[in-house]
Amino acid sequence: MGRSSEYSGFYKLPVADRVKLVKEFANLADQDEATLRQSGALSLDLANRMIENVIGVLPVPMGIATNFLINGQDRLIPMAIEEPSVVAAASNAARMARSKGGFRTNSTEPIMIGQIQIVGAPDPQSARFEILSQKDKLLKHANDQDPVLVSLGGGARELQVRVIDSVIGKMVIAELLVDCRDAMGANAVNTMAEAVAPMIEQISGGRVLLRIISNLAVRRLARAKAIFDKEQLGGEAVVEGILNAYAFAAADPFRCATHNKGIMNGVSAVVLATGNDTRAIEAGAHAYAARAGQYASLTTWEKNSEGNLVGTLEMPMAVGTVGGATASNPIAKLAVRILGVKTARELAEIICAVGLAQNLAALRALASEGIQRGHMSLHARNIAISVGATGDLIDRITAQMVTERKIRVDKAKELLDQYSKS
Repeated sequence: MGRSSEYSGFYKLPVADRVKLVKEFANLADQDEATLRQSGALSLDLANRMIENVIGVLPVPMGIATNFLINGQDRLIPMAIEEPSVVAAASNAARMARSKGGFRTNSTEPIMIGQIQIVGAPDPQSARFEILSQKDKLLKHANDQDPVLVSLGGGARELQVRVIDSVIGKMVIAELLVDCRDAMGANAVNTMAEAVAPMIEQISGGRVLLRIISNLAVRRLARAKAIFDKEQLGGEAVVEGILNAYAFAAADPFRCATHNKGIMNGVSAVVLATGNDTRAIEAGAHAYAARAGQYASLTTWEKNSEGNLVGTLEMPMAVGTVGGATASNPIAKLAVRILGVKTARELAEIICAVGLAQNLAALRALASEGIQRGHMSLHARNIAISVGATGDLIDRITAQMVTERKIRVDKAKELLDQYSKS
């Protein structure tokens, strides 16, 4: 029998026992287990080589979301995030998805867009024509910059040119479409854009300014779908509540911002855990949500003929499994190994599934017991810690604040003083 990500009571286990289970699931070595146990796995020396002006390292808790079944394969999902309830919510949503086959995913080829901005072209439309007439030559020169990427099956695939209106007049925008394979692709794309810029300047008769990758990766999409049994969700009333909450988000950008933020709770946590660029993914996601001219939901929710809830998520997902912090940060490398992914597309699809699970969990909470019940009980722990509680006092203060429904700093201080004296 294969490995299963379905664990009952995983959250109740001591940290050491959780690490052992993950080690067994992902076939990690003893040294990997030791790395996970070290809260400061990223040394100052290594950090100093990753960014400039280093003075320290800010640890972020990394948890494991359980129960995920994606395309028939069990996965344990590393998530790095400081917000309470997110990992638990994703695990619970994944558990509910299992009875209907879990998550199904797919993705497009890993194509990124490199933009070259041309200003001052005497005849913008003519410049567009001339640039496109030299497409083969430009693509060859771009691919000469990265023979390794080309040898792996990637490289510049296409050249497109647009004329756009701006506040200072018309601009010609040439765009390289680059297959980045298992890299996020920023370095490769930017290098290619820089290389062809002088040629494009000469061809167009204009002046090239910006040469840079776009984070609106509309050619690099990931998709996920799952069916959630109405009884497991809590019945028909909960399903209708979720559909109404989705309709609210779809119609109102003020609600939709929080709706999509819930999706990104799951997405960004896995992106960060694997050493990928959270800012690029978040910028691309929100720009994609507004691509039709109004900010809209990244997910869709509907009811099938059996009355069960069906959710889908489509979004740009420019992540890599090679290069950057994914290759240099020891915890990020371990996270990728725990996931068991071999390609960037596989990683992108898993992250998308987690985003869908997170959205379902938030909508279900809103449509049933309310978001505060689970979220605030976990938030109470952070408040207890912030006032100086340690050990068993954290649990006692948390439980009392939840019981009294007074989850505040002043209440935590009062209880800490009371329990410390006794």
